[in-house]
Amino acid sequence: MSCRIDDIHEASFLVRNTMDLILWRHAEAEDGFPDTARRLTEKGLDQAKRMSGWLKSRLPENTLVIVSPAQRTQQTAAALKSDFVTNAEIGPGAGVRNILAAVNWPNLQDAVVIVGHQPTLGEVASYLIPVIPPGLSVKKGSVWWIRCQKKDSIIESVLHAVIYPEML
Repeated sequence: MSCRIDDIHEASFLVRNTMDLILWRHAEAEDGFPDTARRLTEKGLDQAKRMSGWLKSRLPENTLVIVSPAQRTQQTAAALKSDFVTNAEIGPGAGVRNILAAVNWPNLQDAVVIVGHQPTLGEVASYLIPVIPPGLSVKKGSVWWIRCQKKDSIIESVLHAVIYPEML
């Protein structure tokens, strides 16, 4: 696996023979128990709304959205689209393998959004793009867009964009 940092091109985020994996950490949530029942704060609802606006203008209509069953991820994803898939395998405490299996990485040739949790999303980014140091903390509400391109038998993972809600 090789990797490179790609410039952001507003005109077209998707090209053929690629898989676009968009890692979206849930927006800011309330403290509380049980963990899976925590809801988004007002700030979190605003973060989800702003980020979904950015994503909607860039994702193809057939984008698959896979979401953790936790309430805060469900609310975050609902800002983007109502027809998403809930997958308990990517819930809190999931591992890199859970995420990659859920998206059929790197065999799918479409865009997939994973709405999930830290530290898993940071671990996925570090695994796919080894120049990203281990222990990366994906900020609440942010999107990490990784493009995986197949070239012969080599898979190249490219960090395509990192967007924080405060940037929008």
